[in-house]
Amino acid sequence: MLIAHLSDPHLTTGALAAEPAAGLHRALGRVLALNPRPDCVVITGDLADHGRPDEYAALREVIGRFPLPVHLTTGNHDDRESLLDAFGGTPWLGGGFSAHYQVHHPGATVVVLDSLVPGADGGRLGDEQLGWLDGVLAARPDVPAVVCLHHPPVEVGIPVADAIRLADGDALAEVLVRHPNVVRVAAGHLHRPVTTAFAGTVLTVAPSTWRQATLTMSGDEQIGWVAEPTTLLLHRVTDAGCVTHTVQVSHTAGMTCGF
Repeated sequence: MLIAHLSDPHLTTGALAAEPAAGLHRALGRVLALNPRPDCVVITGDLADHGRPDEYAALREVIGRFPLPVHLTTGNHDDRESLLDAFGGTPWLGGGFSAHYQVHHPGATVVVLDSLVPGADGGRLGDEQLGWLDGVLAARPDVPAVVCLHHPPVEVGIPVADAIRLADGDALAEVLVRHPNVVRVAAGHLHRPVTTAFAGTVLTVAPSTWRQATLTMSGDEQIGWVAEPTTLLLHRVTDAGCVTHTVQVSHTAGMTCGF
């Protein structure tokens, strides 16, 4: 199974809407140009820049005619209620009315977690959602699982980002180590690509489809935005595990597709 992993499009409306929308559209076009095409797309949060209903309407306009399944994840810039109003009951949220859900693809279980804490930049899952995750992973123990969320659950060496990571990352790890079928944890939030071992599996963070953050590893240096190339991650999931490829988007030599 092939899963395209995008993150942090930050769609908005008005005078600043063009660049984020173009970045997401370009990334989705790059997905369609892959051969073979992925089985689905996961976007790991910060779907909207301010969580407004008009921004989710803009998102629906971008992904509405996209021919592959798209699984949406909340981020700290999102608004849970507005997201559910816009996409609840649709395949974009697994057909349900919750921001955490699972989708049973033939080749893998895609589990989407909701780490949004209203009014905060950092994230948390909470005991109830972690218990739900434990049950979901136990239900298909022989099928590979990919767990998706916005906030990275570990420190990555960027002080500003580490201060707003997932607060209960250790509790998430306690759940994941009980389920060796978890072949990848997919996150966003950092606007940078990061890979690390986590809870007996691998954590991969996808960069933004819009703009990237500076690699600011000193606590006395201000983090900022840089015009680095945009990329997406492609997770190839098999019974033997998961391999992740980095796919150039904004600076690619390959063709893109309209939809």
